[in-house]
Amino acid sequence: MGAGAARGRLFRRLDRTSEPVRPPGTYHCGMSFLRRRSATPAGPDFDVLAMDPGDWPGNLGAGLLPAPDGSCQGVFLRYDLFGGRGPAMIIGNLPEGSPARDIAEGEVPFEVAQLLLALENDEEITVVGSEDIPVMQGDNLLIVRRLKLSEGRISCVQFDRSDNVLVTIAAWDRPITDDLYALLKPLPAELFQQG
Repeated sequence: MGAGAARGRLFRRLDRTSEPVRPPGTYHCGMSFLRRRSATPAGPDFDVLAMDPGDWPGNLGAGLLPAPDGSCQGVFLRYDLFGGRGPAMIIGNLPEGSPARDIAEGEVPFEVAQLLLALENDEEITVVGSEDIPVMQGDNLLIVRRLKLSEGRISCVQFDRSDNVLVTIAAWDRPITDDLYALLKPLPAELFQQG
């Protein structure tokens, strides 16, 4: 996957178990809360817009993109309905300046690359088009960019939060419909802190 696979190496897995950390791109752990393994204080510097783990019937996994200074450059939540055979959906939150936002034209978003790694799919996939769609989330109007990919089984949408954090949703073999946006909510920072 070229640069997309290279960015996959930035992905830091979090785990609530004592299992050794596996290489990036392997996802075999269900989590309901998260703790950083390092001694560095953990947690996002922003609220994560995603689905509450309690509202999801499958397993939840997550990862952070840490900067050298320890600040959080992205949070990714993986929702797995496939019994360990790969995620159904990845939702990423990337603040301004995150290296994962720096992609070439036609290259898939970081979250799509993570989805493909988790599914052990090494196909070369590109973005072949996009469409802006207005969507209501509660009282807020979102301008959602729906990406069309060369792999038709992947659905991918993006939108900007009011604080300029880029939210990307990538789903495998599951269309992303408007009712999904009603399920998105800020998750408390405590969910991501060492405790």
